Amino acid sequence: MKITYIHHSSFLAELDEVYLLFDYIQGPLPALSQDKELLVFVSHRHEDHFSPVIWGLADQYPKIRYILSDDIWQNRVPEKHFCRTEYIDAGTTLTLKEGGGTRVTAFHSTDEGVAFLVENDGHFLYHAGDLNNWRWNGETKAWNNDMNANYHRELEKICQLKVIPDAAMLPLDGRQEEWFYLGLHEFMETVGAKMVFPMHFWEDYEVISRLKKLPCSENYRNKIADIQKEGQAFLL
Repeated sequence: MKITYIHHSSFLAELDEVYLLFDYIQGPLPALSQDKELLVFVSHRHEDHFSPVIWGLADQYPKIRYILSDDIWQNRVPEKHFCRTEYIDAGTTLTLKEGGGTRVTAFHSTDEGVAFLVENDGHFLYHAGDLNNWRWNGETKAWNNDMNANYHRELEKICQLKVIPDAAMLPLDGRQEEWFYLGLHEFMETVGAKMVFPMHFWEDYEVISRLKKLPCSENYRNKIADIQKEGQAFLL
């Protein structure tokens, strides 16, 4: 499996039978085979996760299908792409024929839309979208406590599936100040992953090294992808 960091929260995963493209809004993609199926995932409608540029990919890659969070309005989908588009809401599982059979399970975001757990040929990939423990210093204690409870409720649902993702793509947002690491850390301590890919860090790559220096990351430090630039690829 090969995973390429594209931009912000966008990654391309190349598996034997299928490509998985998450939250693509901009940036060059690696060379892709037109004969291979491409699944394009959009976790929610925020403009840093969803862009109309995804529809243009169908002109280059005929074997394409779109999997959208159900918070994205149908009028954002061009009519000619209705037949290529599937909607998914939190708490449901979608089974696709693409890639020799792909299962997609969605979880409630703590912001908008969903997070994805994708299974294909024995591989599991998790993309959080904006599912995160968004603790903010400017919010009330009650608000932050509700956020924490909602986040851990979704982590427990993932745990109940009893799978360890081969790759987990998780927010690591420096705007949260001293809490920037919280959601990623809790995911790794609760669910775990064989490799974790930070995202949503607004081109502040330094937050990755900051996380690795924290004592709390000792148990999974060597599993954190050291992303340094767009287009960087990792082999798993």
